[in-house]
Amino acid sequence: MTGRKRDEWPAGPGGFPLLVSRPFPQENSKGPSVKHIAITAFITVLIVSYLAGCASAPEHHPPDIRVDVPAAWSTGGPEGAGLRLGDAEWWRGFNDEELNGLVQEALNNNYDLLGAAARVEQAAAIARIAGADLAPQASLGFQASRRRQNLIGIPIPGRVGIITTRSTSFGVSLDTSWELDLWGRIRKGKSAALADLEASWADLAALRLSIASQTVKAWFSLIEARLQVELAEQTVESYQASAEQVRSRYEEGVRTSLDVRLSLANLAGAQALLERRREQLDRSKRQMDILLGRYPAGVLEGDTDLPGIPEEIPSGLPSELLVRRPDLLAAERRFAAAEARVSEARRAFFPRLTLTASGGTLTEELEDLIDGDFGVWNIAAGIVQPIFQGGRLRANLAQSHAASDQALAQYATAILNAFGEVESALFSEQTLARQESFLAEATKQSDAARQLAERQYNAGLVDYITVLETQRRSLTSQSEYITVRRERLNARINLHLALGGGFELAEEWNQFLKSMSSTETEASVE
Repeated sequence: MTGRKRDEWPAGPGGFPLLVSRPFPQENSKGPSVKHIAITAFITVLIVSYLAGCASAPEHHPPDIRVDVPAAWSTGGPEGAGLRLGDAEWWRGFNDEELNGLVQEALNNNYDLLGAAARVEQAAAIARIAGADLAPQASLGFQASRRRQNLIGIPIPGRVGIITTRSTSFGVSLDTSWELDLWGRIRKGKSAALADLEASWADLAALRLSIASQTVKAWFSLIEARLQVELAEQTVESYQASAEQVRSRYEEGVRTSLDVRLSLANLAGAQALLERRREQLDRSKRQMDILLGRYPAGVLEGDTDLPGIPEEIPSGLPSELLVRRPDLLAAERRFAAAEARVSEARRAFFPRLTLTASGGTLTEELEDLIDGDFGVWNIAAGIVQPIFQGGRLRANLAQSHAASDQALAQYATAILNAFGEVESALFSEQTLARQESFLAEATKQSDAARQLAERQYNAGLVDYITVLETQRRSLTSQSEYITVRRERLNARINLHLALGGGFELAEEWNQFLKSMSSTETEASVE
């Protein structure tokens, strides 16, 4: 110790040392300095605040929700490792170049997709905002002021009455602030925003898959409607010829007027059916235009016939479905975002440590702003521990708990629905294949029966009611055969949808992950 010893201090009255004359302790004094006391108090307050925050924030106990994932599909299906990379554009398997162009046009021009893409951009901006608080904030300011003040009652030699003063000041400063994310509250908010961004992108991918499937289905419905119109036109022509033949035989006295009226009624019914088929065709054309982002003029012509069914696709394993369907990824990401917000709300109970600093110049003359002699600066640190906010923090935490539980339940529901869609699609593939086979045979036999009944009627062996019945059955079986062919194509589309349409291997998904990495490291001065 370099200070003087007690016996070396100056003596006062009575020989006692003059304590007031004791030198100020040196830096190497064994006693605690003001700096050490401040640091100790700071750490103590920080620890106490943290413990108080932990005690105030209740734990989250999510509901026990479990979804059993089977080892294989109960309906069966082709074995294999699931969709391949090329299946991301599964509609090309129908070998229709016009259809390929229409799907691409729909993906480029559909307004629902444009809106979904805008939502992705919005989510990306929100993610950048959420991560901005992790970095220090800086701003450059300039101020100029002119002040006038009246001084009353201040005794100044040579001045009486009210004294007026005027002053001018100019200042320029660089102000910075930084909240140290000691407990990870800001990072959790950023994680939630990034998960929301991933969910919005998955929504966009799911919508692209949906728009593609809707376009392909609408194209096949258009072709079916055209085939139904052609069948109805052929039926009207056939019934017209039959009615004329019956009338001719009636005029010869061979047939009765009942046969004439039945034939005319049959013809009128066929003509009404033709008009209904034409209306369905027109509606299909306009619906196709809307999907393509065109004005619904209804001038698009369908193909001449429905395509054949492509080769069977491997259904993969049920467990693979969780990473192959974009809608399931979106649900999982929303649950992850909700969990991150639970952690964020819980950390809001903890103290916040903020560092601030500013530096610049302050002068009465504008030209002195760049003179370092007029420099000013300030450095500060502060801790804020929430104590009472009217229950806002607890209510916010309870709300985040409920939102997380809701997201988990929605995710489980989405998984079950996805499994159900795959099972239904696989079952439809099998049953519709058998239906098509049976209806093909029914069409063949009913048409042969119609021809036989017409020959027997002309020979006078059967009545006209028999002819009408065979004609009706022939028309019905042919119409149903066209419909079941289109339904088989739709079932294949539904299976592609249920299996995710090759989503998990799409190149754009990898590009999206890369964009996520750049989003996390991006720094903005805005």
